[in-house]
Amino acid sequence: MKRLKKIAQKRIIDPALNARIQRALVANDIPEAARLAEQALVRGAADPMLLNLAAWRREEAGDYLRAHELLSRALAISPGDALIMGAIGAVFRKQSLFDKALAMLDQAIAIQPSHAATWLERGYTLDGLRLTQQAKHSYERALSLDGRLAPAWAKLADVAAKDGDVARGMSLAERALALDPHEPTAQCALATMEIEARDGQAAETRLNALLDRAVPEEVRVRALTLLGDALDRQDRTVEAFASYNRAQANFRIVHSKNLAPRADRPSHRTFIENIAAQVRSASAMPTPPVGAMEIEGAAAIHVFLLGYPRSGTTLLENVLASAPGVAALEERETLADTDEILVRNDGSMPALDAIAPDLLQRLRTSYWRRVRTMAGDVSNKTFVDMNPFNGIKLPVIARLFPQARILIMRRDPRDVILSCYRINFTPSTAAWAFSELEEAARHYDALMQLTELCRERLPLAFHDVRYDRLVTDFETTVRETAAFIGIEWTEAFHAFNRTAQTRGVRTASATQVRRGLYDGRGQWRRYADQLAPILPILAPWVERLGFDQ
Repeated sequence: MKRLKKIAQKRIIDPALNARIQRALVANDIPEAARLAEQALVRGAADPMLLNLAAWRREEAGDYLRAHELLSRALAISPGDALIMGAIGAVFRKQSLFDKALAMLDQAIAIQPSHAATWLERGYTLDGLRLTQQAKHSYERALSLDGRLAPAWAKLADVAAKDGDVARGMSLAERALALDPHEPTAQCALATMEIEARDGQAAETRLNALLDRAVPEEVRVRALTLLGDALDRQDRTVEAFASYNRAQANFRIVHSKNLAPRADRPSHRTFIENIAAQVRSASAMPTPPVGAMEIEGAAAIHVFLLGYPRSGTTLLENVLASAPGVAALEERETLADTDEILVRNDGSMPALDAIAPDLLQRLRTSYWRRVRTMAGDVSNKTFVDMNPFNGIKLPVIARLFPQARILIMRRDPRDVILSCYRINFTPSTAAWAFSELEEAARHYDALMQLTELCRERLPLAFHDVRYDRLVTDFETTVRETAAFIGIEWTEAFHAFNRTAQTRGVRTASATQVRRGLYDGRGQWRRYADQLAPILPILAPWVERLGFDQ
């Protein structure tokens, strides 16, 4: 809104139209101003303000491609316009193109560092990248420029709520609500703290009041997810599951244009299945000579921790990160430089064993450069690269880092899928798979098949870590894991919850990991009736992994 009011101070060709738009903006009727702007554009007018307003209308409708096109035209007319650049950054963010969004927003801030709304948008983008501390800095910077930004106070309250800092979270939420009594993020932050305090009734009342109002659909998705959690706290599982269903249905409505599978954008499951087909048909991959992989700045011991979202990878990562000499990264795209080179958008790969040595070396160098940027200097350390979906990239990992140790986190598939369905994930093609129960189960099946296939055919060392054993026989399980990696047992492993509090946890597992050894086994039994249609899909893995007891 602020960007539109600011840019509307510019003059346009038709004075009468300018006056009508100004009146609409003064009345805070942005939709009417945007409608008038589109009319003017149809009649041949071309002005940055008109284009920006029309882009906002398209953005609100979820037509991000058209919004970006209009904003690009505006920027061509007014090069270096920081407000337009900030708007482009917002559109990129809503398409989950977070790196592009951040680059554009940083350019806008370099041109106009005193624009609070751009700092606020930068915070949203950093949240999307799960860079919580940097996001907090951006929100605080926005507030230093304009203390009336209720969304910035609300986002800081949300961060505090997720960190378990109840006193700070409530104080920040109250500041947001003093400026805007209906601020949705502040209400969600308070509901989060009420659910954590096991006051499901209070959270339910708050969330129902929020959902009774007109709120952005993305907010509705989150509020419905939290309402499911509030009902779950009261053991009203039928109503809770119905709320999760509504949340996921809304997610699909909001993100269908950008995430739904189509001819040029295969589903995430199809992507996985295409990789599996190539691994199945390829000849055995030879192990390259060790000397060819020596890279300056590489870790002494290299570990990939994978499995499936909500399987316990965050718990194990924080356990390992508690040891001296261990550096870990939580769900960062360390292998991004291999995309479109070794793995294309449809999952197709070149013959990995025929890749030129100089390209392999460049990709290894790029990987460790990324790691150094994200985690600092890891040379002479043990480095744990935690990403549940790195199972998809096991063929690439085997070609680039055949000496790496692979940890696979195993948890009851029924608990895993239920948990995925109950989470409001950052929008992605994988999150799209989780938004429909049967597709989530088939997606799990596809990734587990690929993981097992890679385990049989790739020259890598694998070790399974079972969630049920980790939470019931912690020391034995961690000793076995440490021995596989090649590090010594230390009592510091027991302090993983303090490690999580110090490092900050960006995944949905933050609450459980911070409070210690949380035993989340058997949650699926409370929802057995609702999960009944997908249990046959998961049954082979329940039996194969030994969770049928």
